[in-house]
Amino acid sequence: MRPLSQEKFICIDVESTGLDTEKDRICEIAAVQFTLKEEFETFESLIDPEVTIPLEVIDIHHITNEMCKGAPKIETFLSKLNEMIQDHVIVGHGISFDIEMLKSAFKRAKISHPFDNIQVIDTLRLARLYGESPSNSLEVLRRHFNVEEEGAHRAMNDVRVNIQVFKHLTRRFKSVKEILNRMQAPILLKNMPLGKYKGRSFNEIPINYLIWASKQNYDQDLTFSIKEAIKKSKSKEGFLRANSPFGGLDL
Repeated sequence: MRPLSQEKFICIDVESTGLDTEKDRICEIAAVQFTLKEEFETFESLIDPEVTIPLEVIDIHHITNEMCKGAPKIETFLSKLNEMIQDHVIVGHGISFDIEMLKSAFKRAKISHPFDNIQVIDTLRLARLYGESPSNSLEVLRRHFNVEEEGAHRAMNDVRVNIQVFKHLTRRFKSVKEILNRMQAPILLKNMPLGKYKGRSFNEIPINYLIWASKQNYDQDLTFSIKEAIKKSKSKEGFLRANSPFGGLDL
């Protein structure tokens, strides 16, 4: 088993025109090959998305349509990305979105991609497992671990912060295999990460809302945590009924 210190990773981040992985397009990409001790190959570029970037999205990543005018198209970098990835482990924060955006780009370009046969580590899930940061966003994790700020919410800035956060989150692991084995099982969350009860403990959320949330298309960790909260709530209700002085009375 190869030690974690000897593994080479590639951290990837894309900025996009929206969150629809089929219809939206990449407008910036950054990638860095690295080990826990040093960086190797890097690249970053604005991308011509060939569609208009909505104003509400520009407000998030500050990449304007004017900035992307005349930039290379994503097809220019797909072969380069394939070469950088090779058989290295991909790292990213909420990396499934970035991968799906790239898969769509490869598909449109009719170029084969490596993503179905590559190992992936999501630092968002690692942060959930770590469980000691007040929030699992990359920015909050950066502050939690005292990682130096890299600037605005842009692809390469996020990659460099992500790499440092990754190093902190993997300190308790000895190998990639150990990380991936642990990531196979769902992670129990402490608080609701989104929606009207965002930041609230699952114990404080009404069971009717939890039942509704359990039917939504959330990731495995959130779905598992919601279902566990429902079980706990029903168990508590059953206990209270069984121990009520009025239990069994037809009132």
